[in-house]
Amino acid sequence: MYRILIILLILIPVKAHTQNNKSGEDAKGIFKYENFQKPDECGSSCHTDFYSQWKQMMMSQCYTHEWDEIEYFKLAIPHAEKEPRVAGVKDGCNGCHAPASFMSGDLPPPKPEANSRANESVSCDVCHSVTGFTGDTPYNFNFISNPGAVKYGNRGGTESPAHETRKNPLLSKAEFCGTCHNEKSPFGAWVKATHLEWKEGPYSKEGVQCQNCHMPRTPGISSAMGVHREDIAQHLFHGAHDPGKVRGTVELRVHPDMQEIVPGEPAKFTVVLFNQKTGHKFPTGSAEERMLWLHVEAKDAKGNIYHLKVDLKGFKGEEFTIASDTLAYQDMGVPLAINNFKGIRRDGVPLGDRIFRMPYLDPQGRMTIQQWNTASFAVDYRFGPRETKTETFTWLVPDEIELGKLTVRAVLNYQKLPTPVAEYLGVPNEEAEIIEVNSHSTSVEVVED
Repeated sequence: MYRILIILLILIPVKAHTQNNKSGEDAKGIFKYENFQKPDECGSSCHTDFYSQWKQMMMSQCYTHEWDEIEYFKLAIPHAEKEPRVAGVKDGCNGCHAPASFMSGDLPPPKPEANSRANESVSCDVCHSVTGFTGDTPYNFNFISNPGAVKYGNRGGTESPAHETRKNPLLSKAEFCGTCHNEKSPFGAWVKATHLEWKEGPYSKEGVQCQNCHMPRTPGISSAMGVHREDIAQHLFHGAHDPGKVRGTVELRVHPDMQEIVPGEPAKFTVVLFNQKTGHKFPTGSAEERMLWLHVEAKDAKGNIYHLKVDLKGFKGEEFTIASDTLAYQDMGVPLAINNFKGIRRDGVPLGDRIFRMPYLDPQGRMTIQQWNTASFAVDYRFGPRETKTETFTWLVPDEIELGKLTVRAVLNYQKLPTPVAEYLGVPNEEAEIIEVNSHSTSVEVVED
């Protein structure tokens, strides 16, 4: 009886509307919140498992998540109000971070503490009301939404007592994800290009879609009253914010150029790194925020630790890929109302470590953390799908080193946000948590000449 009552509540008709073909900026304010079903209605009795998965993923938090809140309210909105060229981000950020809010015209939405419907972030009904996208390339939330009594999914022939179901093949294709995971800045720079990276890589040619990795299939049911199937797509959406997804992305091995080394003489160690996991570049997405760096240390027989710095390769823009005390992010001075802002430390990792990144540059050619203010890029030194990179570390062995076994350890570390940025803007420590992607050790003998 209790379940029947809940189902009757869900059957309350969603406000009808005419068929929509607008997308992106043209879809701003064309609906009302009541056109979109609340996610807890979907998850209260029918899609309980999917709802539970969604609640712990970034799809349910991309408006309320601490860094996104700080970035939007402390940087994006005040920047948009001062610089006409980036004025569109005041509303536009919500096209992907709070789509129902954007399409309902609730802009800018209240802060998360107000607990408005913007807090639903990317809800069930947002995705399951998408009927297509406009143009040839998915980007900048150019999806077409038609919320209402029909819910679109990845299979046909299903029935529901709560709503009509219809198959939309787009929901199983990478282009669906690309409507938000590709983004052009107001200056025409591809500040997010995850779908485009996938399209240019080997996995797209093999037919492997985003959903294959981020929505793995398993036996189960899709709703409380659904039939058991062998291929239910999970709504986990594991990605850059999930340590379990990040760990093991890149394999690495370190080896010496000789088995015995002598104090006062150079020794060379080579690290080979292979991206064996992602179908796009790593890091991807908001790559201006991501830190991925290689740190190598040697420990002698007495436990003394020595930091090895990476050898230079000499390519253009390499200075951005070597950790330093350089100041950056000067354009934050505009939204923060700080005249002649000198910036903050760019990296916050051990000096001389190799950083795998693509620096975003503002209109003045300075490195920026504000993707909407990106006019160009420096060198792209990230890992492509199945790409191997080799780094060498030539080290002058100290005279005072202890004889005996020397252990050399290479570690690849990852952060969602550089420590200096998190500290300066008051972002919670967990947003700058260091995650070990992978590590490997080797050893040599330190002997007398």
